[in-house]
Order: sequence, then structure tokens, then C-alpha cells
Amino acid sequence: MPDAKPLLIVVGGPTASGKTGLAIDLARHFSTEIISGDSRQFYREMRIGNARPSEEELAAVPHHFVADRSITEPLTAGRFAEEALARLADIHARHRVAVLVGGSGLYLRALCAGLDEFPEVTEAARTQVQRLYESAGLPALQQRLAELDPAYFAEVDRQNPRRLIRALEVSLSAGKAYSSFRGQQKPRPFQPLYLKLHPDREVLYARINQRVDEMLAEGLEAEAQRLRDYRHLPVMQTVGYQEWWPYFDGEYDRSTAVELIKRNSRRYAKRQVTWFGKGETYRAVSNLEDALRIVGVHWS
Repeated sequence: MPDAKPLLIVVGGPTASGKTGLAIDLARHFSTEIISGDSRQFYREMRIGNARPSEEELAAVPHHFVADRSITEPLTAGRFAEEALARLADIHARHRVAVLVGGSGLYLRALCAGLDEFPEVTEAARTQVQRLYESAGLPALQQRLAELDPAYFAEVDRQNPRRLIRALEVSLSAGKAYSSFRGQQKPRPFQPLYLKLHPDREVLYARINQRVDEMLAEGLEAEAQRLRDYRHLPVMQTVGYQEWWPYFDGEYDRSTAVELIKRNSRRYAKRQVTWFGKGETYRAVSNLEDALRIVGVHWS
């Protein structure tokens, strides 16, 4: 007998791994709907650079949270979870199975398990960390976090100053490690089943390079040019767009911008692989048959 709770099939994995196709195949198989948990696909103005599903793909099955708001209305992971829980309740009222897909691991976690609750950051801690960053740069943030929270330092993206700053602010405010506040699971009215696509690195990187070439042919540069006035928004500080701003300002040539997009896309994919590779929560699949086999074993 199936579990009393309805099922949410979560399809994760790095960019260009084939998540969209698998999610649509699963939704068709179960005659259900898809919730997008991709933080880059929420915004209607960003079509090419975020690899939004095509019109044909969107028409194949009902999709939610795709191009449903403006870049001037940013959606945090916490707010996404609130909205998606309500939307998912409606879907599960009509279907025993739903599909969640995306490469933004934090957003998937927010919906499926909830976000950890952290103490309020004090003004003193915020000032201390900001001064450290301004005076000594990224290496100083890295060194300080390694001292205060070696567990989190071992897994964090050390080249991302915002994450380092956040962890340091919390650690200093609370007087205890940032990692000690993580892992607080919250009950959900559904049963998540986690799947991931993970092609071989050479295959994945080739797909990424090809996808960037296709985006360029489709008009990525022109799209970025139209969004140039919004480049100060946090949502625009993302791969595929942020590389154009220095080019538009004359700091380097177009070929450099293109190569940076490809390089940064590969690096982003590498970080995604690391995220979805932690523990044994996500089970690796290669196609629909693999996915259905796992669903049958764990939900039957």
C-alpha cells in the first residue's frame, strides 16, 4: 500500500543534465503537474540565460513558478517554500503524485524540509565582519570561518563572500558555530523522493558549452543588454548575465565574455554536483525507467 502521504518526486542535478526532460516524462507518466524550484526561472524577463523550458515543454504538462513574476520582485527560498506549499497542497488534492524540479538545492530543501532557524545577527557582529572583509578581503573571511566553524568551512563555497559573511555573522552573534543551527528538519504533509541526474563530467561540460552556444544564437547578448539597467539587482548577479556587464563597460572583449560564461557555468555545475552528492538522500538515475523503478520500490 502506498504511504498515507502523497508523493513529491524531486528531480535535482546540475545545469544541462536533463532535469527538465525527466520531470516532464514523470509528470506525463503520473498525469500530474510540475513545480519549478529553479531560482533563476521564476522571472519573466530572464528567458534565454536561465534555460527556461521551451513553449512546447511548458505546454506538455502544467508548470508552476516559471516566469510568474518580475526580477523586481525577488523570491527568497523561504518565501518560495511558503508559496509552493500552498500550491502543492492544491496539486495533491487532485493528484497523489507531484513533481518538483530544479538545480537550486536550497530552494528544493526549503520546500521539502524547511529552512533552518538562525539567531538574529547583531549589529556588532555585522560591523566586525564587514570591516574584516573590507580591510583584508576574502582570504581573511575564509581563515576566520575555518577557525570558528571548521565543519561548515569544509563544505561551503569558499569563493562566495556572501555565504562566508553570513556564516561568520551568525557564529559571532550566537557565540556558537553556524553549522550547529543547520539540519533542523520540519515535517511536511507529503513524502519526498529524491532523484538526481549526474552525467559524466566530460559529457556534462560538453552539454554546457553547447547550451551556451545555443543561447548566444538565440539572442542572449541582446537579452542581457535589455536588462543592463537592472544589473544591480541580486538576481542579476548570476551566471549568463553577470559576465556581460564588464563587456558592456568596455573592460574586455566579447570572446572573453563568452568564455567566462562557459567557464562559470561549468564551475556552477560542479558546485551543484557537490550539493546533490552529499549523503545518500538523492538517488542517481539516468532515465525515466530508472526513476520509475525507484519510485516503485520506495512508494509501493
